[in-house]
Amino acid sequence: MQQENFYFGASEEIIRRARILRKRMTFAESLLWGCLRKKQVNGIRFRRQHPIKNFIVDFYCQRANLVIEIDGGVHQEEEQNERDENRTYELKNLGLTIIRFSNKDVISNLDKVLNEIENSL
Repeated sequence: MQQENFYFGASEEIIRRARILRKRMTFAESLLWGCLRKKQVNGIRFRRQHPIKNFIVDFYCQRANLVIEIDGGVHQEEEQNERDENRTYELKNLGLTIIRFSNKDVISNLDKVLNEIENSL
């Protein structure tokens, strides 16, 4: 595995920020991580707060080229929504599939979220 392809050319600064974010996960991210870590879903490895190009995605499965994003309330705002759309567009251009869930979905309906992730794999 080449590091450049693994991170899609992410800078050292983005990689450093990702390390910091791993220590500051939201409750919803931590809850989902508890289900994804240690290959608990279909025996497939996920990474958390993973650097890709200019971004840090919440979860990434290299084997399936799958990005999982967990959105809090700020993602409802128009400006943030536009940024999310641009980010999704750029990630899709790298050949990645992106699925999004709200914090509320993860917290209140974790089984449904996990089923959707399994279906996306």
